Amino acid sequence: MMTIQTNIYRQLVQLKKEDQKGFAVLIDPDDISPEKAASLAQKCNEAAVDYVLFGGSIMISEHLDACIRSFKAVSDIPVLLFPGSPSQVCKSADALLYLSLISGRNPDLLIGQHVISAPSIKASGLEVIATGYMVIDGGVPTTVSYMSHSAPIPHNKPDLALCTAWAGELLGKHLIYMDAGSGALHPVSPEMIKKVSDNIAIPLIVGGGIRDAAGVKLALDAGAQIVVVGNAIEKNTDLIIEMSTVVRQYNR
Repeated sequence: MMTIQTNIYRQLVQLKKEDQKGFAVLIDPDDISPEKAASLAQKCNEAAVDYVLFGGSIMISEHLDACIRSFKAVSDIPVLLFPGSPSQVCKSADALLYLSLISGRNPDLLIGQHVISAPSIKASGLEVIATGYMVIDGGVPTTVSYMSHSAPIPHNKPDLALCTAWAGELLGKHLIYMDAGSGALHPVSPEMIKKVSDNIAIPLIVGGGIRDAAGVKLALDAGAQIVVVGNAIEKNTDLIIEMSTVVRQYNR
C-alpha cells in the first residue's frame, strides 16, 4: 500500500499555527508552453514564491507533464496539482489538492470523480491533500460553476461559508480552499475570509479575483494562510514580485 507523504501539508499546518502566510501562483497549462513555464519559474524564484499550482477546469492541451517538468528543471518551488478532472494527475508534481466541491450539490464532484481517479492517484506516489473546495460568487459565472452544475456560495453570506467550511473540516478535509473563480469581478470578501479563518483549525487557501498587491494584503490580513493568484499574473508577470513582497513583509 502506498504511504502518503505529508511534507507540504505539514508546512501549511505550521503556517496556520504560527500565523504565517504564503503566496502561490496558479498556472493553467492551456495558457503556456513548456518554454514559457521555464521562464515563469525564473520569475517565481526571484520573487521567492512559496508554491505553484498547475491545473484548470478544462484542459485542452496535453502538455501538463512537460510544463511541470520544465518548471521543475529551473525551480525547487513545490508544485501542487489543482485538478479540474481525473485526467489531470501527473507524477512530476510534488502534491495534489484532492478537491471535493463541498459548496455544491453535485455528487459527481463530491465523490464520483474521486472514485474514478483513486487508482491512478494511489499509484502516483504524490502527496495527497484532501481539500474542501468552496466556490464563492465572484460576480460573474465561472467555468467551475458551469461545469459542476452548482451555484456558488453568495458573496455576502459569510455564515453560510463558515458552516460549509465546518462541514468540510468535520468530514476530515485537510484544508479549505475558497475560490471566487478565474476572472472574478471581485474576490472573496475579507469578512468571509475572517469568518472562516477565525473558526476553523485547518489551513485556509483563498484565490480568485485578486488583481494587485493590495488585494493580496486584504486577503492575508483577513486570515488566509495562502493567497493564490492566476489571471492577473498571466496578464502581467511583474506582479509576481509585487505580490510576493507583500507576503514577505507580512511574515517579518
